[in-house]
Amino acid sequence: MHDDSTHFGFEQVSAAEKRHRVRGVFDSVAGKYDLMNDLMSAGMHRLWKRFTVHAVGVREGMRVLDLAGGTGDLARLFADLVGPTGQVLLTDINGAMLTAGRDKLLDAGYALPAVQCDAESLPFADRSFDRVSIAFGLRNVTHKELALREMKRVLKPGGMAAVLEFSRVWPPLKPAYDWYSFNVLPRLGALVAGDAQSYRYLAESIRMHPDQATLKAMMEQAGFDEVEVTNLTAGVVALHLGRVY
Repeated sequence: MHDDSTHFGFEQVSAAEKRHRVRGVFDSVAGKYDLMNDLMSAGMHRLWKRFTVHAVGVREGMRVLDLAGGTGDLARLFADLVGPTGQVLLTDINGAMLTAGRDKLLDAGYALPAVQCDAESLPFADRSFDRVSIAFGLRNVTHKELALREMKRVLKPGGMAAVLEFSRVWPPLKPAYDWYSFNVLPRLGALVAGDAQSYRYLAESIRMHPDQATLKAMMEQAGFDEVEVTNLTAGVVALHLGRVY
């Protein structure tokens, strides 16, 4: 059994309350999500995502599952690599985000299957994907260990999972990074998306997310055979790759 208590940003809440409030955050920000990502990261999120897609070594004909895929950035990059013989599934637990992602992909000429599902309990068969990714989504999952176990379960032998997530920044940069996160981000959220509170939660959720070493240990406990960690932009973001043999 899981303890029903968890974090919503810096607050302690029940698991059900976290799910409800995370849904509210992403219902609120879905329409401005891409614009806010560009503003918040000065466009760096696009480079982080390209690095991730390159690092997982996707090839033509592969089946790829993108969890918490939001507005479809990773799914689109994967689709270009798997080609017509492969398949990319875009998933998200949030209907507003999934709709935004599917529509954006369709507008760009990508007709990818889109599935609304919970990363903690995936509706897919064991050993059915070559690659599984989750970018900037794991910190919003209530029981991260369940999601990691599910990622491992649906991977074929020889498969790989990619977790791209905000992490612990290089200590000398922490004061400036904290000032930006708790002063600039909520103001940007208020100005651009009309929602300061959601962006305050996103800044807090980054601080509550496991650091590089802790997440690596969690992936190993979930059954990944080899976990490799790469810090990007001085640890603002970390890419964890987990292999299945």
